[in-house]
This record gives sequence, C-alpha cells and structure tokens, in this order.
Amino acid sequence: MTITSTVKPQKPWLATPKQRLATGSTILAAALATYVLVAITPLKGKLAYVGCYLIIFIFLDFTIHFASRGLSAAKDAMARAIVTFGVGLAVLPMVSILVTVFNRGRRGLHWGLFTHDMKMNSVSDPINQGGLLHALTGTVILVLIALVISLPIGVLTALYLTEIKGRFAGPIRFLVQAMSGVPSIVAGLFILSAIVYPLTKSYSGLVGSLALSILMIPTIARTSEEVLLLIPNDLREAGVALGGTQWRTVAMVVVPAAKTGLVTAVILGIARIAGETAPIVLLTGGGESVNGNPFSGPMGSLPFYIWKAFSVGSEESITRAWAGIFVLLGIVLVLFVSARFLSERKTSR
Repeated sequence: MTITSTVKPQKPWLATPKQRLATGSTILAAALATYVLVAITPLKGKLAYVGCYLIIFIFLDFTIHFASRGLSAAKDAMARAIVTFGVGLAVLPMVSILVTVFNRGRRGLHWGLFTHDMKMNSVSDPINQGGLLHALTGTVILVLIALVISLPIGVLTALYLTEIKGRFAGPIRFLVQAMSGVPSIVAGLFILSAIVYPLTKSYSGLVGSLALSILMIPTIARTSEEVLLLIPNDLREAGVALGGTQWRTVAMVVVPAAKTGLVTAVILGIARIAGETAPIVLLTGGGESVNGNPFSGPMGSLPFYIWKAFSVGSEESITRAWAGIFVLLGIVLVLFVSARFLSERKTSR
C-alpha cells in the first residue's frame, strides 16, 4: 500500500495572517492618530493629512517591528514604508488624470460624436450637434503616412546599428538619441520653413505627417535596436553556417525572430505621435469637414480639435474638448496595452 501526500509549496515572502493583522492595525491606528492630530492642531488641508500620516505610520511601524523582531526588521519596515509611499505619490497624479478625463469627457459623449463632423456646426453649439469624425479620420491618415515614412527608416537604422556596425554607427546612434529629445514644435517649424514656405505654400495633411515622422523615427529606431540586441547570436551564426549571406540571415532569421518586438516598436511610435499638437497646429490647417486627401486642403485631427475647442472657452466647447481628450487618451491607452501584451507574449515564448 502506497501512501502519497501532497506537499504544499512554501512561500516565505508572503505575509502571514498575523502579520497582515498587525499591518492593518497599524494602518488604522495611524489614520486615527492623524485625524486627531490635524483636528487639535493648526495643521489643515490634504497635505497636512498626508504628511502627518506618513510620519505617524513610519513611527508606529518602526516601533512595532523593533519591539518584536529587532533593529534590522525595524529598518526594513521603515524603508518599505517610504518606498510604498513614494510609489503611491508617483501613481496618484496618473490616477487623478484618468479620473478627471473620464468624469469630464463622458459628458460630451453622444451617438453622433463618431458619425458627424463640424462642417455645419461650431464648437459652441449644443453638445448633441456635430462630432469629431473629421478629427478621427485626419488623425488616422496623418499617423498612417508618418508610419509609412518612419517604419522603414527606423528599422533599417536599427539593423545598421546592430548588424552592420559600420563606421557611422556611433554618429548615427548619437543622432537618434538627440532626435529623441527634439521638441515637437521644432519639428513643425523645420517642415514649415523647409517645405511649406518655399515649396507648397499651403496647409495639408502630408506636411503634418512629415513633421510627425521626424518625431516617430527615433522611437522606432531605438526600440527596434533594443529588440534586435535581444536576438541570440547563435541564430546569426547558424544562418551563416548554413551558407546564407549576411543580408539573407538578417532578412530570413533575425527579423522574423524579432517580429513581435518590432510590432511593439511600431505601436509605441504611433502612441508617441498620436497626441502631438504643436506641429499639427502649424501645418495642417485643421479643417472642419472630413478630408481624405492628404495632399490638398486643410485636414482636421484630434489634437487640433481639442486645442480649438479649448481656445473658444465656452461651456459647450470645453465639454467637447474634454470629450476629444477622452477619445484620444483611450486610443493611446489601447496602443500601450497592446504593446505591453505583445512584449509579454514575446518574453513568454
């Protein structure tokens, strides 16, 4: 007769029920002491509550751990509390932004928002009139053209830096890093002075896409470079050992192996330029009707729609602006979540 028993895996890093109870009691005691301290002293406001709570909680947590487990545990508890509060302070502004955009943006949502443009309406008209179809269409066209320009340049640059490693690799890497810090208004002014004034002399979606591509290339190039560096050299050596030339090895072995990471680079590049306002305001003209021709006439976009609505300043226009921000933020969040999902999928593989 064989008796089998299942050994439950131990997880010593997890808190025990007794430790959870002690932590919860410390949190409640610190909150109560903070409320009493603020009530009986001249300290007032949210900052007073946060500061007092931090000091009291660290003191109580340090004292409890020192009494029960010694000085080392008390120091560890103090460091953990400080780091936790630091993370909370870093996350709080992002949560505040998301909540604010949701609360104010949902008031401007209606059924016709994605099916009508502003050709027959102004931003000061009632909310249920007009929409941002022209802005969505323009943003998609601008981003697609910028992607067509930036994707081959960015990926080829990354391949040169990681595979060819020629004499210009150092200057090109420096140039890519410098371009990552170029303000968007500088890219817009460059296209304005180099193309619009001397050549086209008119606003269009194409010149706006050229400025966006300047901002997009560094993101794709740097992300693609990091992805390609993760590919093991064994794959490259195996391709060469089988008789393949360098370009065939790169095209048929390295690039397919990094496909998911390159898609992530593209998504991050799109998210980088989707909300850029300065070059769009300078170059596209911001039309109020749907314009599917990027080579002629002004073209609307979500950043221009938001900027114009805020500049008017009426209650209806501000509500429209927040609705545009809500839609734009939703698009960017979807892109970043997609990039995160693809990167995690590649890591698991």
